Amino acid sequence: MSTWPTEMAPPGRDNAGPPSHALLPGGMVGDGRYRLLSYSGTDARCNAQLWRARDGQLGRDVALTVLLGNQADARAAARVRRTIERAMHAASYAHPGVSRILDVLSPANGIAPREQILGIVVAEWTNGTDLIDLIADGPLPAATASRLLEPLAAAVEGAHHAGLVLGTEHPQRIRVTPEGQLRLAFPGPRAEATSRDDVKGLGAILYLLLTGRWALPGGPEGLPAAPVGPNGSVVAPRSLHPMVPHSLSTVAVRSLEDTSVGGIRTGAAILAVLDEIAEAEAETGLIPVVADEPDDDVVWTTQRPVKDSRRTRKLVIGVSALAVATLLVLGWIAMQVVGFFNENNTKGDGGPPLVISQVVPTSDTKQSVNNAPTATSGPVKPAGVTVFNVASDPDSPSKGGLAVDGDVNTSWRTDKYLNNFPALKPGIGLMATFSTPVKLAQVVITSPSANTKIEIRTAASGTPQLQQTLVVGSGVLGAGDTIIPVKMATPSDRIVVWITSMSPSGKLWASQLSEVKFIGAK
Repeated sequence: MSTWPTEMAPPGRDNAGPPSHALLPGGMVGDGRYRLLSYSGTDARCNAQLWRARDGQLGRDVALTVLLGNQADARAAARVRRTIERAMHAASYAHPGVSRILDVLSPANGIAPREQILGIVVAEWTNGTDLIDLIADGPLPAATASRLLEPLAAAVEGAHHAGLVLGTEHPQRIRVTPEGQLRLAFPGPRAEATSRDDVKGLGAILYLLLTGRWALPGGPEGLPAAPVGPNGSVVAPRSLHPMVPHSLSTVAVRSLEDTSVGGIRTGAAILAVLDEIAEAEAETGLIPVVADEPDDDVVWTTQRPVKDSRRTRKLVIGVSALAVATLLVLGWIAMQVVGFFNENNTKGDGGPPLVISQVVPTSDTKQSVNNAPTATSGPVKPAGVTVFNVASDPDSPSKGGLAVDGDVNTSWRTDKYLNNFPALKPGIGLMATFSTPVKLAQVVITSPSANTKIEIRTAASGTPQLQQTLVVGSGVLGAGDTIIPVKMATPSDRIVVWITSMSPSGKLWASQLSEVKFIGAK
């Protein structure tokens, strides 16, 4: 076997070609069907080499993820089988941000016995350029990085909803299409990879685009590593390049952190920030760079203005929306004034303020709701409480019971979010289960999270879709006790306290429920 030339490669490349012990251009794999054309990189974490190859049967170029190893090594073979299984499951997943998997080969199924190959994932070839070549001349502008990453982030979010893991956490697996979008060109996740690794991969790619540095272990040789601060976390991109928008810098770092310390856990959270950057650019031609401290001024970077009739129409729509919003605010102020006098008439001499929320029907409401109060019969104790979630992982899943334990000093809290609902997901809540169906008159919530918006819903099962639940009451929490009137046509053994909007917590959003009491109807 000959050796590869030793000339130096661009930064991040494992020299100009594969290691001398590896496959070589012109070689044949897959029972002689695929001729290796050019080497794209090595994912050393799973002993995989990435190649552009020619399919001799169909006469087209393909991307090969070649998993090397001794077929007699049982442990290595078992690990690769897991990767092969995942790739086979992902073969039906179609998204512009992921190269379509065409075939998956294994020993005795397209790979000859005694070859030093344990598996091959065959995918359609992605024209364009390598990700590392893209940043060879330095980091990219924030708006460009956002546009590049958006389709890949959308692909990750869609795959996770389908129960799939893609394996985005290596830069040489990513290519840039001629349309200027990042694409997972060499699919085939590691056996131990999780959906959390995909999110970390998105954060690392964003970090790479903004700084030219790689922020995860196992990256290519020669690619500079992200600097680490005294606390062990990577230094924010904004610290290296002050013109990076604060929101984009924050999402890159939080995507890399563990969820136990507030790390981002979904691709949807990343997409929300990317959309904000894209909208700011599209609407104004300016990219906001939010200051670290709220009192600091906002700094803007300029771009060349472009006359665009679509942008003009958007501006007209925006002005109209502002007028409607103004009318709604005036109406809300009027309601608050009325509510203020009503509150003074119902408030006792001691204890926290008592807020009585109006029932606000939503489009999901199917029952008729009138304004007549329902007579109460006293508190109803649920048999159990669980965190109800319809997107990603539940928030504080082990602490839902603290909201009904009778102690206002203990609470169930949401995670802290970069954006309020529904930007990241439609909401989060608690599902109370009762031993027998109950008919409620009201729900009383004790909470320090003023302005949190709540819906009370009924559910027919323990794992419903949100659209399968029924809104029977809603309100906005005040600081202290808030009474939310409930109108139920029929009893239910499952009641959901659903948060549709959280309270601001500094630059983040979060809410907590200290105590929830369910009051029965006579």
